[in-house]
Amino acid sequence: MSKTGMFTTLKSEIDSYFDRDPAARSRLEVCLVYPGFHAMVLYRPAHWLWQNGWFLVARCLMHIARMVTGIEIHPAATIGKGLFIDHGHGVVIGETACIGDHVTLYHGVTLGGISLKQEIRHPQVGNDVIIGAGAQVLGPVTIGEGARIGANAVVVRDVAAHTSVVGIPAHTVKTADEAFTAYGTPQDVTDEDHVRLAQLEEEVRLMKESLALLVRRNKEKTE
Repeated sequence: MSKTGMFTTLKSEIDSYFDRDPAARSRLEVCLVYPGFHAMVLYRPAHWLWQNGWFLVARCLMHIARMVTGIEIHPAATIGKGLFIDHGHGVVIGETACIGDHVTLYHGVTLGGISLKQEIRHPQVGNDVIIGAGAQVLGPVTIGEGARIGANAVVVRDVAAHTSVVGIPAHTVKTADEAFTAYGTPQDVTDEDHVRLAQLEEEVRLMKESLALLVRRNKEKTE
């Protein structure tokens, strides 16, 4: 990437904080106190170094980024423009991960691998995806464009574009909103599994009441 292209990409990342964080007051503030931005400032040259064979230098640069920000990004990972890492601490992005444009990651997110082979073993994340705090996305799964992954979800299968998933393991609960969804977690969703469980609990309660009534009537007849 050229210097002009790198600065353009960094500018888009600064702008992403204004689009997705109402607490951001100025570009200077973003540059000085946002660890997600600091991590990306170091990632861009580290990725260039990695692509040009300077593997150890690239890893050392990202090791410094981890010590300073608490965010661990492998320099070989591919990251598009406008990445917004909110709060940031505990974010892990693995070696073969690929992240599209305008993606939002919250603290504690892991884009991790489950294979020891030298192959694509980390998530492939599409454009405009939001991944909530603590979510674990594991293996070479594909996260479709515009998907929303709720906080603390564990994703081990592909997620279709423009859907919201929650839970362990993650399952689809609704079509994703077009608007920004904080923490990737829909606030107006009814979890179908919980609804079914509530229905079963109500049926069991009614059965117990009916059984108790039958037992009481039978006892009255025998007395």
